[in-house]
Amino acid sequence: MKEVVLDTETTGLSVKDGHRIVEIGCIELDNLIPNSNNFHCYLNPERKVSEKALEVHGYTDKFLADKKKFGEIADEFLLFIKDKRLIIHNAEFDISHLNNELQIAGKEKIDIKNVIDTLDIARDKFPGSQISLDALCKRFRIDNSKRKKHTALIDCELLTKVYINLIDQKEPSLNFFSGDVDNTDIKFEIANNYSKKIIKPSEEEVKLHKNFLKNFLKKNYFS
Repeated sequence: MKEVVLDTETTGLSVKDGHRIVEIGCIELDNLIPNSNNFHCYLNPERKVSEKALEVHGYTDKFLADKKKFGEIADEFLLFIKDKRLIIHNAEFDISHLNNELQIAGKEKIDIKNVIDTLDIARDKFPGSQISLDALCKRFRIDNSKRKKHTALIDCELLTKVYINLIDQKEPSLNFFSGDVDNTDIKFEIANNYSKKIIKPSEEEVKLHKNFLKNFLKKNYFS
């Protein structure tokens, strides 16, 4: 079964306060390996972005004003996630906003049964520890230096790596994947490579070693 790592950015925290989605990012995984089938869009939320949300993602009302509305991309989005399991960090937040947008657009809501919440996995695995995305990146030694602001695709890229570590899988390398995969933007490496580098001796070193052995064998160390 294919999976989709998903993240959203919004105008504020609660749909009860009328907040809307301003960005959706999705990365498709095929056997835990991201492929070139991604989905991303900025959205006109038809309302102002709250000051706190602006501090988080930096998307201004002016920037979002000429973007498509959710209703215009709803069918494309639903087609992209169809029959795929969704991987989300703090799924309650994203799903509540997505289902609110789908309801406004007159579309069928997302079934929570098709969602894996990495926040729940992390809470069970590391009880009492910090389990934010940044904290988990630090725990698994995942470079999150690009995360200056919360942006959906960067967060999806980081969550993909976190998810793989949370389920105790080795982080896959796209170098081992055969097929039409565009790995220009997203690359994965094995976190720890414990193989030792083999260094071959030079001709001079081989010669010196042979001379040493000759001298060693001439001497009787057991007399």
